[in-house]
Formats: sequence, structure tokens, C-alpha cells
Amino acid sequence: MENKLNNEDENCDEIKDSTSNAKIDESEKALGTEMKKMTVTETRTENSESGSGEDGDEIFVHPVRILTEAEIAKLQKDATCVSDFKQNKLEKEAQKNWDLFYKRNTTKFFKDRHWTKREFDELCPVEAETGRRTVLEVGCGVGNFIWPLLQEDQSMFFYACDFSPRAVQFVKDNPNYDPSRCSAFQCDITNDDLSGTVPQDSVDVVSMIFVLSAIHPDKMEAALSNIIKVMRPGGSLLFRDYGLYDYAMLRFAPGHKLSENFYVRQDGTRAYYFTTEKVLELAERCGFDRSQSQCEYIQRETVNKKEDLCVPRIFVQGKFLKPKSS
Repeated sequence: MENKLNNEDENCDEIKDSTSNAKIDESEKALGTEMKKMTVTETRTENSESGSGEDGDEIFVHPVRILTEAEIAKLQKDATCVSDFKQNKLEKEAQKNWDLFYKRNTTKFFKDRHWTKREFDELCPVEAETGRRTVLEVGCGVGNFIWPLLQEDQSMFFYACDFSPRAVQFVKDNPNYDPSRCSAFQCDITNDDLSGTVPQDSVDVVSMIFVLSAIHPDKMEAALSNIIKVMRPGGSLLFRDYGLYDYAMLRFAPGHKLSENFYVRQDGTRAYYFTTEKVLELAERCGFDRSQSQCEYIQRETVNKKEDLCVPRIFVQGKFLKPKSS
């Protein structure tokens, strides 16, 4: 269940089965069954995050999420982090673990992301558009973001990269893959220079959806600095990821915490849970225009009224602009 919740994004109302070897107890199976019956509502807000009380005591508050006493106690109790040895091992094996994820799940884990145009105007077709719009998807997975947009908008050309070579191969093997409209390549965005494949100052729109959370916090700035180099001045970075106190974060058992708000799943992949302020600070440090940046919480409630069961999901969503040339 933990793996399903953490890897799940827009498909909150339908929990997909994973072939992970992680053990799932009967209560988790029951919860997964009930969640499939639920409806989804969505709200959003911009506000301040949790802060610190007197003497440095953390106050567990959130603009869209009120924690229960049991949840607060669980977070306070889960203070021991995974050993440095294991953390180093997870970092070295990060690519292998994502490759194994796609080996197990192939192209069947996520649905195509038809919701993206609803959330980001930058992806909508432009009637008066002449020439080609260039889009870079960072963390393309098996192409669930790409395919709907390629089919609906002939003006788009996609660069698509992923950490996992297996995922990239799934994209290239898809019958919708057209090299004249899409170029997929393997890339570690924390280390490999994107401008070696994508020309500098050339990309109109970059998408980064449920990607930055999988990167070690110490390398997030390197990833964003790499991305901004290939964006044209005035270009947009479209962002969505896991938010602080998301239900999946609160589901982690002791022994999975790597550092503050950073956890490892059963399959070795990792997830960071962001505040909006954290995202805005990262973007500003990497050269994005803070005055033109937007970031908000998206709250999704998956509810089964008959069973009186509510699963709260929290995401952060933003848009960040590369400053225009003076």
C-alpha cells in the first residue's frame, strides 16, 4: 500500500496494483479495496507552512491539513533516520531501483495524464501558433504525459528524458513515438548536462511532474540549475509533486525516514514531501523569477461516505518563469 500511495499521482480515485515484492498486510489490502470505490474532490490554497514553537518545538500545522493527535505522535516518534551506509547505498542504486520499478510495472502503472491542459494553460493549443513549440518533459517515465499532448497539438515538439534507461526504451517502443516530433533520451539531470542534447535557451515549456521528490535534497538545486539553462528567456517550468503531510508520508513505518520530509519506499525508490516555501526557495536560488513564480497546495480528498473513510492527499503545484533578457 505504501508503494501504491507514494507512486500514485492524479489517479487518486483508482489505486493501481503493483507487482512489488513488498508485503502488504490484510488491513492495507482492505484499505486499497475501499479506496477504489471512492470519489475525489479537489481544493487548493496558498498559505504559510508549519513553523516552530518556543524552544524549537515543531508545530504540526498546515494550511490544508489538520493532523490528528495520533499522526503528530507518530511523526514525533519517528525521529531515527536510516544509517549513512544504507543512505549511500540507496543513492548509488537509485537508477537501478527505478529501472526495476519499470521492469515490474512496464507501461501499466500510470494512466495517461489528460489533466495537464486543465491545470497548465501553457500546454493548451494556441490557434494563432506558427512554427513549433518545444517542450521538455523531465522524468518522462513511459510517456503518459507526452502521448495525449502529441495527439492533440501538432505544434509541439517534445524532448523527453528519464533516469531509467528502461523507461526511455518503453517510450521509444510506443507506436505513437515519432522521431520527427519527439526525442527521448536517458539522463541523470543532477549530473548529465542537458545542453548536450537540448540546445541552450531553446525550450518553451518544461514539465517536472512527481520528479523532484525522487531526487536527494542535496542534488535538487543542481537539477533545477541544469533545467533552466535549456529554457528560453520567458519560458515556463510547470511543476507538481508531493506535499508535506500527504497521506503517503504519514503511512511510512519506522525505519523508512532518510532525513526531514525524505523517505524510502519498500522498493528502494525515494520520496520527498515539499512545502510551497521550499519549492519557491529552490526555484529562486536556481535563477527563476521569484516575482513571477506561483506555488500552491492542491488537496485531494478520496472519500467513501458509506464506509466513512477519507484519504487526504496533498500535492504542491507551481509555475516558474526564466527571466526575460534585459
